[in-house]
Amino acid sequence: MNQIVANGQVFSNTVAAWLTQHPKRVAAVVTALLLTGGGGAFAVASLAPDAADLPVREVLEAVRPLALPEYNQDAAPAYVLYRTDVTRSSDTTSTLLKRLGVDDAEAAAFLRNDRTVQQILLGRSGRQVTAQALGDQRLSKLTARWSAETEGQFNRLVIERTPQGFVSHVESAPLMATSRLASGTIQTSLFAATDDAGLPDSIATQVAEIFSSEIDFRRALRKDDRFNVVYEVLEGDGEPLRTGRVLSAEFVNAGKTFQAMWFQPAGRDAQGATAKGSYYTLDGQSLRRAFLSSPVEFSRISSGFAMRFHPILKQNRPHLGTDFAASTGTPARTVGDGVVEFAGAQNGYGNVIFVKHRNNTETVYAHLSKIMVQRGQSVSQGQTIGLVGSTGWATGPHLHFEVRVNGIQHDPMAIAQKSETVPVSAAAMPQFKQVASNVRAELQAAATLNSTRFE
Repeated sequence: MNQIVANGQVFSNTVAAWLTQHPKRVAAVVTALLLTGGGGAFAVASLAPDAADLPVREVLEAVRPLALPEYNQDAAPAYVLYRTDVTRSSDTTSTLLKRLGVDDAEAAAFLRNDRTVQQILLGRSGRQVTAQALGDQRLSKLTARWSAETEGQFNRLVIERTPQGFVSHVESAPLMATSRLASGTIQTSLFAATDDAGLPDSIATQVAEIFSSEIDFRRALRKDDRFNVVYEVLEGDGEPLRTGRVLSAEFVNAGKTFQAMWFQPAGRDAQGATAKGSYYTLDGQSLRRAFLSSPVEFSRISSGFAMRFHPILKQNRPHLGTDFAASTGTPARTVGDGVVEFAGAQNGYGNVIFVKHRNNTETVYAHLSKIMVQRGQSVSQGQTIGLVGSTGWATGPHLHFEVRVNGIQHDPMAIAQKSETVPVSAAAMPQFKQVASNVRAELQAAATLNSTRFE
């Protein structure tokens, strides 16, 4: 029998044949041997001494305690909690203090019995109130702020805890004006868009008033029209109390851009009085025309200058005026300077006022609930002359308004757009151009808010 000698070992031909026929099994066996050997090598490589055989040494050291100052609870500084809210017309002493996080029977009793608090604070809505309370929820100080009738001032009611009990007093302080930017896009209506942009209704109304002689906000708005606004917020002690005037505005209507800015020249006018401010285009043309387009602030037109079916006479006939939907008591204002020619009751007009203007122009304000001027009285543009009502031939409260030129009725919007304007004077133009340059930059900054919001 043939033999194979390899590494000092003798294998028979049978073994050699088996190795040749099963190479994969041979590879698996060799791999297992290598891994087992590797593991053994790893185990042998750990030559460190056993931790249990190492010597143990105990170390003892005295530790001195840290000296702390003696704590006196009575002398500990008290912390003060602040909370601000807005008063509601339904507020009582209890509901107001509870909303401010105050639990103080003594303070509640003072507020219920103090005449100043009763007259100024309780039952008044929209007043900023800040409470300072101690850690045990007792009232330390309460401050209420509201805008004063005096221009540029606000009132402050202060209620304080003293060693003798609570005291209250009222003081005045100057308002601080800050500027804010806003931008938006029309989707359904002006007020819906300004609500989305976070603009107060008073600012939206001002925007409509500023551009009223250029844009018919009741009929000419288009989806995707845009606006940018810079406006004032008047603050007292850092708290916003009310909005001020629009400082500048831009409105894009049907692809056409309209811009406006508030400008008040320095110095005095020709009569020696402080120069009045007004709204101008950025190239210096006044937006204050001889006639306003509406005798009430931005309101819905319920019946325009056109043919209509008369709701009382039940027949089609020309409507030679414009009806403005408004609730009873809404102020009605004169659209231009003039003199009251008639003020009283007259046929289907009910309580009505006729105002005579120059160039044989006359305006009519009908269905009033109250007349606030008398015949022969001079009135100025924007002055309240009566209150909206439903006297005479009226199915509901509204203001019927007419513009007559030489006795013939005309569309009030058309008359307003054609009325003349007054540009910035040559003397004030250098100052105006400097202000206009700043306004352009502010409106550009406001425009970026819109793209940022919707990107």
